[in-house]
Amino acid sequence: MRLVTHVPDGEERPGALVPDGARERLLDLTPVLGPGVTVTDVLADAALGARARAAVEGAVAAALPLADDARLAPPVRPRTILCLGYNYRGHVPDGEDPTAADPAFPDVFVKTPNTLSGPDDVVTLPPVADDVDYEGEIAVLIGARAHRVRPEDAMSHVAGYTLFDDVSDRAWQRRSSQWTLGKCFDGFGQLGPAVVTADEVPDFHDLVVEVEREGAVTVSQSTSTMVFRLPDLVAYVSQVMTLEPGDVISTGTPQKLPDALAAHRPLAHGDAVTIRVAGLGALTTRFAAAADAAQNEGENA
Repeated sequence: MRLVTHVPDGEERPGALVPDGARERLLDLTPVLGPGVTVTDVLADAALGARARAAVEGAVAAALPLADDARLAPPVRPRTILCLGYNYRGHVPDGEDPTAADPAFPDVFVKTPNTLSGPDDVVTLPPVADDVDYEGEIAVLIGARAHRVRPEDAMSHVAGYTLFDDVSDRAWQRRSSQWTLGKCFDGFGQLGPAVVTADEVPDFHDLVVEVEREGAVTVSQSTSTMVFRLPDLVAYVSQVMTLEPGDVISTGTPQKLPDALAAHRPLAHGDAVTIRVAGLGALTTRFAAAADAAQNEGENA
């Protein structure tokens, strides 16, 4: 299933995307699941998940509204957003060991709840942030509580996947060793548009993360080149903190392509970045200066 949170009349409701040829339709799941149920509940509760799936399978696509006409919120509102630093190997010359520079342990940091934004939100460029950058990533959604799990059991705790833009201001990030302020401006964690349930992704480590900025591909790399594989990441983090349904682990960003690195410039008003992963969809982040972003938020309310 492809689960979303849509916002009719200002109320967040769970929904599902139903294919209709090259387009997608939106199925409101509240009449099926009852009031107050969230996408996190659907991911965590097998009975709710089965009811949602039956509704999707029985839906008549032509009778549903177009998904493009709906306003979407973040698909889940996680208690915890965990992110990875270096987790993709860069280019290694022929004959050299690609694992030689691998770190011994994952570099895990936290994005605070104020960073969360949805796929239809415009991300504000704060006046004090003048070196804002993007990081296109795949985010993992926890569906079952994970406490000190083993790697061989870890995937049973993963409910699905979505896309994540770990927006960062590099200047603020360099001010301290902990990165926190550079990573945690309001809205600097765009999540969505849909959670694709884990059963629809046969091999997480056979996906390609592609990022496009203003028509140019700046990132293109397979998840097969991750330093720390997903079962190991989930198990590792769960040794320290109990992961709850709806929590997010964003699995890191590949290095930008050489031309993109050479031509780096901070994000500016009017820029847009699109993250694409076949099977998971596309997430476009639009950036605006503070006054313009506030105006856009008013227009989209």
